[in-house]
Amino acid sequence: MTLEELRNQIDVLDRQLVELLSERARAALMIGHLKVKTSLPVYEPAREKIIYANVRAANKGPLPDIELTHIYERIIDVMRALQRNELASERNALAQAAETQATETERVGQPSGQGTGAKTPETGKKQ
Repeated sequence: MTLEELRNQIDVLDRQLVELLSERARAALMIGHLKVKTSLPVYEPAREKIIYANVRAANKGPLPDIELTHIYERIIDVMRALQRNELASERNALAQAAETQATETERVGQPSGQGTGAKTPETGKKQ
């Protein structure tokens, strides 16, 4: 094969890797949501050890196991950060929604103009 053909092959493989990494990221996000619902931590070292063992078992070269493990360590770090960021955003959105609902609940039942607590200077009574 020529240099150009090999580079084209690498370009195709890179696009496939990007799609696979995106698919993995979507799965990691879904796992993150399940972890929140079941009160599991984002970081699970035992699960990561299983992933590394699976990757090494599937490795047929030419990458040495240690180098492939380093690549997967980075992939897992990125996926974990993605989970944390997504879950933090979700928690913030839920907190804001709860705060808005609480504010709305406080205002319910107060006649118009009486929610401010302002008093008239002449009588000292609320308006």
